[in-house]
Parts: sequence; C-alpha cells; structure tokens
Amino acid sequence: MELRQLRYFVRIVELGSMSRAALDLDVVQSALSQQVTRLEGELATRLLQRTPRGVAPTEAGLAFFREAQLTLRHADQAVRAAQQARLSGTVTVGLAPTTAGVLGLPLMQAMRARYPDVRLHMVESMSGHLTAMLNARELDLAVLFDTRLHQAQQATGARRWAMAPLLEEDLFLICARDRGNPGGRHLPGTLTVAELGQEPLILPTGPHGLRSTLDTAFARDRVAPHVVLEVDSLAMVMAAVDAGLGSTVQPWAAMGRYPDAAERFQCARLTDAPARRVNLLCSLPDEELSPAALAARVVLTDCVRELVISGQWFGTTWIGTSP
Repeated sequence: MELRQLRYFVRIVELGSMSRAALDLDVVQSALSQQVTRLEGELATRLLQRTPRGVAPTEAGLAFFREAQLTLRHADQAVRAAQQARLSGTVTVGLAPTTAGVLGLPLMQAMRARYPDVRLHMVESMSGHLTAMLNARELDLAVLFDTRLHQAQQATGARRWAMAPLLEEDLFLICARDRGNPGGRHLPGTLTVAELGQEPLILPTGPHGLRSTLDTAFARDRVAPHVVLEVDSLAMVMAAVDAGLGSTVQPWAAMGRYPDAAERFQCARLTDAPARRVNLLCSLPDEELSPAALAARVVLTDCVRELVISGQWFGTTWIGTSP
C-alpha cells in the first residue's frame, strides 16, 4: 500500500467523482481507477460504489477513508518535521465558548512561545459539536464537560479517546442588572438548585455538556426548570440575558468577554455539589497523536493549571495531575 494510493482514494471520496478527482490530481482517469482497484484487491474488500451522481464509499470505504485521512495527515507532519530542526506540524484543538474566553489566548501565546513552528488550528463550538468532531477524528484535542461520556467509556472499556480531568467550575445563576432601577432585583451571594424552580432560564439544548450537568442536578432535587429559551450559542445566551429576557446558569467564564461584566450582570453561586462542571481534556489515543499534538496537550494542561492556581480563572478548582 502506497501513500499515493491513499491520496487518490481520499480525493475521490471528497469530490464524489472519479473524473473530477482525476482532473484535480492531474492523473489520467484510467490510471486512477487502476490504483483504486489495486487498493481494493490488497484489502480484499470493495471501497467504492457507483451512484447516479458519481461514486460513494461503501461502509468499509468510509471506515478506511477516516483512517486514511489520519495517516496522510501524520505523513505530512512527518515530512515537515524531517525538513525542520524544530518540532512542527498542525494541531487542531476544540474549545467551548466559555473555555475559549479564558483559555484561548493564553494557549495560543504559550504555543507560539514554545513551539513557533507548530501550526495551531483552534475550533470554538458547543461541547456537543466538539464531541462529534473528536469522534470523527477532526480534532486532536478538546476540552469537554459531559462526565457521562467518561463514565460510559470506563464502563465499556472503549479506547476511542484518552481522557484526563483538568478542573471543576462552580456554576452561577446569572441575570442582568437593572441599571435604570437601583431598587430592582438583587441576587444573594449563593443559591441552591432547588431555588431555581421559578427562575426563567435560558439554556443550551440537551446534547451539550452543561445542560446534561444541570439536568442531573435538577432531577436529583426534583426541580422542573422553567426554561423560556434554548439557545446553542453563548454569545446569544448572554445577549438575551443582558436584554432581560431571562437568566442563565453558566460558569464565571461566560462573562469573561465582557470588560464591563460587573456593571451588566449580577450572579449567585450554586452551592450544590452536583451543580459543578467537570472539565475533561479529551484527545485521540496517544498512538494516533502526532508529536506536535502530544506537545500541545502538555502545553494546554500547563496553561489551565496556571490560570486556575493564579486565580485568573475565577470559580474553579484544579483537579488535574500535578507535574
């Protein structure tokens, strides 16, 4: 099996057409077909099937496509590493919006300082989407929150991801300050989950880690939350809260991108132990990570530890492994 065959196959699947792939690769179509046939013969399975619109991968072909992408990516990184004396390559890191607001810039700065030849690809998205991207091998690393994923993996013995705890975040009820009415509502310093029953809440939907954490806490206290809006965008959640459309439950980092957060919002910390969000550093297994990705995982852990211990990441507790 040759890397050339993998490149041909991946491009055919990406374009969905043998003829378009031949033009893109500047290869005669008959030669391209011959290479695919040789590849299928070596694997003893059909990888492509014809459709009215061109070609599509079979079930085996789709599985092979994902691994072929990973192999080509590592091969390209190996070439770059061999051409340069310093560590190089590309690392893709996924962060949820709240996490990115605190960790994103320090991580980019630390990677630039330690590994200037490593190209860092940052993806900001909701945790449910990051989970799907990690499963699809579109990310090397991600900070995720849903502890049920961790528990399920331990129970089944699955080896799809490597996981390590990073920190726990306190959760806060956040609402807008009534800036035009000094005698308006004032939140107490702390609240319990049981006291949120009548609160008009703006929350993300079910697949995301924060919502699953909250749903577990609500179920434990037999609270039926009064959800007035479901929004899968932190920026829109906070804009709605700022406009007085309801309150939200988020970690302190949700306010991190507002320089005037103290004037815009007021918050009360939830005191219930289950109403805390565990941050997990999730990555592909070590054998699937490039040297650059392994190095980035160490840098990310160091950045989180420094932010928590220095107090820059308010409302958090470090639970990761000490150096």
